[in-house]
Amino acid sequence: MNVQSELHKSSLFQNLGLLANQVVEGFISGIHKSPFHGFSAEFAEHKIYNNGESTKHIDWKLFAKTDKLYTKRYEEETNLRCHMILDNSASMFYPEVKNLGIDHLNKIGFGVLAIAALMAILKKQRDAVGLSVYSDHYEYYASEKGSERHHQMLLAKLNEISASSRLENRTETYTYLHLIAEKMKRRSLIFLFTDMFQTETEDDKLFDALRHLKYNKHEVVLFHVLDAEHEVNFDFDNTPKRFVDVETGEKIDLYADTVKEGYQQRVQNYQEGLKLKCAQYKIKYVSVDVGSDFSKILNTYMTERQKFL
Repeated sequence: MNVQSELHKSSLFQNLGLLANQVVEGFISGIHKSPFHGFSAEFAEHKIYNNGESTKHIDWKLFAKTDKLYTKRYEEETNLRCHMILDNSASMFYPEVKNLGIDHLNKIGFGVLAIAALMAILKKQRDAVGLSVYSDHYEYYASEKGSERHHQMLLAKLNEISASSRLENRTETYTYLHLIAEKMKRRSLIFLFTDMFQTETEDDKLFDALRHLKYNKHEVVLFHVLDAEHEVNFDFDNTPKRFVDVETGEKIDLYADTVKEGYQQRVQNYQEGLKLKCAQYKIKYVSVDVGSDFSKILNTYMTERQKFL
């Protein structure tokens, strides 16, 4: 799957300018404000004016030439720092999809495309983006930068992940969320893409790792990616089947209907508990069904954020 070409097929990417405005007018615009009020600063560059911002620094001479509103950005003005975190464990490669595309995604495919889309939005504002990828080890880390070269490097990494085959990597979310949180020294916007499946630690410890991400007043958005048909609804025909844990190799033989009701209840309880903890820690929880329309999911998320500004 070529990430950029697939994004161009989506209605999300075609409306990127509108989405950029929605994002910036909300949680990003607040972080953009300079902490150095009252100081004279050296002019650095222009940026697109967003509705709701102060008109104090609009460059009216440039507006007369271009008929577009730009504001002057100064050296002392801080950019948004955004860090993307992607769970690359074996369970994220479910369901098995031979040719990933915008209309045929598994969990890792959704995570890769969503990160690329958010990167494109942030790039329009020249904001700094970093990336962490983990499974049973810390596979990749890139600190937050805003250069074109850095953007292309991250895209290349995302393409590499989408083209890779599933390995038998376990999920050590607890360990690596703590490690990533330690690296986040300055206030940042953090996006986490994971199915939250793990066997190494208890749920309470996993919630502690999520809470650690809130350290230093970071804003955290959890995209909880699942294949709703099978992983939530347990929709399998009632014939004997062998279910294999892709991360541990453990097997169980059963008829789906014999455990379906109990399974659904356990999953529902887990999701409700996760949502409750996210609300408690002020983490934005976004439930994702990878079988749904990719553009609709992200557009809905952006619209919901706009309602609460």
